[in-house]
Amino acid sequence: MGAQLRVYKRRIQAVTATKKITKAMEMIAASRIVKAQRRVAASMPYATELTRAVTAVATGSTTQHPLTTEVEAPTRAAVLLVTSDRGLAGGYSSNAIKAAERLRERLSGEGKEVDTYIVGRKGVAYYGFRERKVAEAWTGFTDSPTYADAKMVAAPLIEAIQTETAEGGVDELHIVFTEFVSMMTQNPVDNRMLPLSLDKAQEEDGGKGEILPLFDFEPSAEDVLDALLPRYVESRIYNALLQAAASEHAARRRAMKSATDNAGDLIKSLSRLANAARQAEITQEISEIVGGASALADATAGSDK
Repeated sequence: MGAQLRVYKRRIQAVTATKKITKAMEMIAASRIVKAQRRVAASMPYATELTRAVTAVATGSTTQHPLTTEVEAPTRAAVLLVTSDRGLAGGYSSNAIKAAERLRERLSGEGKEVDTYIVGRKGVAYYGFRERKVAEAWTGFTDSPTYADAKMVAAPLIEAIQTETAEGGVDELHIVFTEFVSMMTQNPVDNRMLPLSLDKAQEEDGGKGEILPLFDFEPSAEDVLDALLPRYVESRIYNALLQAAASEHAARRRAMKSATDNAGDLIKSLSRLANAARQAEITQEISEIVGGASALADATAGSDK
């Protein structure tokens, strides 16, 4: 019985140490969420106004441009998947990967060849384990992305959308990331960045049929769109990376809180088992003492006779 009690004590010590780690990770994630939320809020006005500027240029001209013009029969599409570099965040990365898989199946069903670009080690590991082709991947900055990271990710995507499909380019550009709604809600979403849907852009910006001003473009509307294209893609990717980072921290905080609570419940359960084992050991020792005393008393009484 003493051996069983020692086993329970060792398990309690191990679970207690794990609980301290998960509690610390929960507090770290909680402290990072606020900063990540502020960065998301700071990036929104720039992305919104840039989209509004592109919409104004597109509606005020008849220029055919990859930024706003849809191909009649698109054959290739690029999908950017944003996952995390680290685990212990519940279903954060797996949910984003599932959304990307659904998007891939839909695009393939439409007869489009899909090129996959990945941000985050979790996505890279998922595709690598299944030996799937990845056009390009980036890792090491998912928990705290910068605009320079967004520019690095956007560069090959911009080049692909500007290249003819016959030469390896793409007709559409999609992004899959986890949208930060609140501390408790983070939803994986897939958005088509290019070609830009003007109606959808106005809905996102809250225009609701707002009449945009007319402009005269110098030297031309096409040159303006050429200048806005990389800025638009970079700002959208940057905003997606920031939202994904905030979602990652929120998911990790929630997962670590659940792990901490479960560890506490397990410690209580093990403590009850350890107390029961200790009580059984004490009862057995008392029984042995009483039995020995009784046997000694009987032996003494027999010798007196």
